[in-house]
Amino acid sequence: MIVQTLVALGPVIGLIALGYAIRARGFLAPAFWRPAERLCYFILLPALFIHGTATADLAGLPIGLMAPVLAGPVVLAALGLVAAQRRLDLDGPAFTSVLQGSIRFNNYLGLSIALALFGPDGVALAAIANTVLVPLVNVICTLAFARYGSEKLTLGGTLRSIATNPLILGCVIGILLNVTGVGLPPGISDLVRTLGSASLPLGLLCVGAALELRSMGRNVGAVALATVVKFSVLPGLGIAGCLLLGLTGEPAAMVILFLSLPTASSAYVMARALGGDSRLMASTITLQTVAGVLYLPFVFLVIRALTG
Repeated sequence: MIVQTLVALGPVIGLIALGYAIRARGFLAPAFWRPAERLCYFILLPALFIHGTATADLAGLPIGLMAPVLAGPVVLAALGLVAAQRRLDLDGPAFTSVLQGSIRFNNYLGLSIALALFGPDGVALAAIANTVLVPLVNVICTLAFARYGSEKLTLGGTLRSIATNPLILGCVIGILLNVTGVGLPPGISDLVRTLGSASLPLGLLCVGAALELRSMGRNVGAVALATVVKFSVLPGLGIAGCLLLGLTGEPAAMVILFLSLPTASSAYVMARALGGDSRLMASTITLQTVAGVLYLPFVFLVIRALTG
């Protein structure tokens, strides 16, 4: 299990490092990266979510138990950070990056580990986790950007931003295709799946390209705060929820896994698009991903002890 986790993490770290090297060496023009970020955020990531939710076999899975155990820790952590915001020595854009670093998760990594550990059943359970968490996290983060971001949104603008968020739309479209039985036709399914599969390498290359190692020292406190919430508070609340509601086995393992994942590369894209602190976000993503090499194997030991 530990070896499989390290294998799943390796490509993520390697792609971030490659993106950094490409930008540092000037292999591609600097103007390349911003359009690449937009392509990933508005096209490739939504395609990933549409295909994942539209094709998942959700019948017989304990969605009613998994949903509150997944959503509760995220909501509680977000409310706690908002309540403490005035006491934190952070400006508004930096706070949005701390919030994203605390509650966003790398669903690519989660899907990879779920498939490696549990096979096809893991993919279905991971789809449930994505269906619950992606809309919730994106709504919370969009509201945070409206309140604390450098590009302030009106109430109408906030609602419009939520309603047109491409990641939320991707989940909604996929769920509708699934529950109505329409699904994705073979040709369209292959197209959407291929587009979605491109989101991981391109998104992580963009994260690496945006990384400025010299700025990390100025953001240690903010990065540490987000990492403590991400790697301690969220999984701790998730474990408590599983014990309280009696969620066991692979569904409980998937809940704890997704609440323990490092922050997603899409957090950086959203920070750039909606007025967050993108440098702080890139530092948080990279450091959490690297730390995950040591942290996630420990999580699996906890999962094994709790769920067998």
